[in-house]
Amino acid sequence: MLSPDFSRTSQVTDTASTRRADGESIFLTLRGEILSGVHQPGTAIRETSLAERFGVSRTPVREALSRLQHEGLLERVARGLQVPQVDPQQVIQIYDMRILLEEEAARQAAKSRQFPDLMRLEALLQRDRQLQDPDDHTRITTNLEFHAAIWSCAHNTVLQDLLDRLSTHLIHAPRSTLSTGNRWAESLDEHEAIVLAIEKQDSDKAGKIARQHMETARTLRLQLLRETALQHPLTTNSSRR
Repeated sequence: MLSPDFSRTSQVTDTASTRRADGESIFLTLRGEILSGVHQPGTAIRETSLAERFGVSRTPVREALSRLQHEGLLERVARGLQVPQVDPQQVIQIYDMRILLEEEAARQAAKSRQFPDLMRLEALLQRDRQLQDPDDHTRITTNLEFHAAIWSCAHNTVLQDLLDRLSTHLIHAPRSTLSTGNRWAESLDEHEAIVLAIEKQDSDKAGKIARQHMETARTLRLQLLRETALQHPLTTNSSRR
């Protein structure tokens, strides 16, 4: 990464390109951290601290934060930007939409899958089975990667984009459903069943298993939200969406 005092003799176009690259790198890093739960809901995100962290001026940091805010991964409150707080109603609405779209993605994946798609799905499943009691962060990231592979397997860019956008909102929910009881092991069994159905090009079965998989996740999420509500009663907050 170039230092902030990059030579003034460089062409303007080169400097602009460098700033865009810096902004993109910062955006991707922060996006990955928020999605994987490194920054919990309510965490303040400050330009100055990030500029120091990445060794750049505040301009590329500001660009990255603007993009994150546009994606709904950050929200502006009285004290500045923060990772959004949990909105229970929105979380359930997102699960309802994901149930429909994940079912359709699995159906289309069974019809459109190619050999490289199957290789990747099987490799991801094998990797996840070999994990020894993974922490919450690992479960979130590996699960999202597996689901993203199914979306890709459908070879439908519109469907893939919709699911990718929806998945970013669920990171605001406290704790992964995959860390509830024996859900991690059960989820891997369901992943394997989806892969087998996709491999056999059984679109009906693939869609049915994917739907049941997400409905179970929704039920568990409701349970976690209820537990959170008991511990932290909801209060009126004008900054929440």
